[in-house]
Amino acid sequence: MVTGEGAATGTSTAARLAALGPFFAADTHDAGGAPCAAEAAWRPMAELLDDPDVPAARVEAVRGYLAAAGGLAPEAIPVRVAASVMHLGLVARTLSPLFALAVMGRRLGPVSLRDLWWQPTLGSMFALSIPDGPGGGHREEHVEDDLIPPSALELCAMTAPFGLSPRILRGNIASALAGARTALATAEPSLAQRARDELERWLARPLLADMWRITVEGRFQRRSCCLIYQAAPDRRGPVCGDCVLLRPIEPDAG
Repeated sequence: MVTGEGAATGTSTAARLAALGPFFAADTHDAGGAPCAAEAAWRPMAELLDDPDVPAARVEAVRGYLAAAGGLAPEAIPVRVAASVMHLGLVARTLSPLFALAVMGRRLGPVSLRDLWWQPTLGSMFALSIPDGPGGGHREEHVEDDLIPPSALELCAMTAPFGLSPRILRGNIASALAGARTALATAEPSLAQRARDELERWLARPLLADMWRITVEGRFQRRSCCLIYQAAPDRRGPVCGDCVLLRPIEPDAG
């Protein structure tokens, strides 16, 4: 079962996550098993690793969505832009409940995409099921350290055909975690300090340590761009609130 302070059953874990809002909400299933839902809509997230057609189709769907939003033909949206947007959405959705559980003292240990199930609708609010105990993790292949879930590294590897740089991918992970911290602190203010402390631990890991900074205003800023501004008709669209393009990165003091 889930371990740590406030350990609970899978049912109460799901209820606790649902109370934080839809971006944290997740069903649970037995570790090594599958969701026990009556409908047949659940699919293993391992398909993102095992079948190249799955991420390719999702990139094309995101490309079409971005094109429609800007009144463009899908061909006008660079594939790597759609791939980065897809990656950021998948990373944010899969890491957010794991991060929230860690903040609440219910760390699951290494969780791989092979431990997760989803209902792959377009967007970043798709239904997700996480194990109700430690995942398999596939530590020998994927874990860079003992904190960043293997799923985050697997989602980076999944994007290999789309030509995204490691800095974009690692920046997406850092941005997703910072967003999860903000959303969690808003949903449950009593967890704000613990969420901040947990975020600092995650962002200090070797994978992410050079991907962000705190500005003089106290704002999180990533050191790369997710590229979404390039989806605008003139490729001059707005950038995200934590984007490196908002102002030049200055060397950190000290």
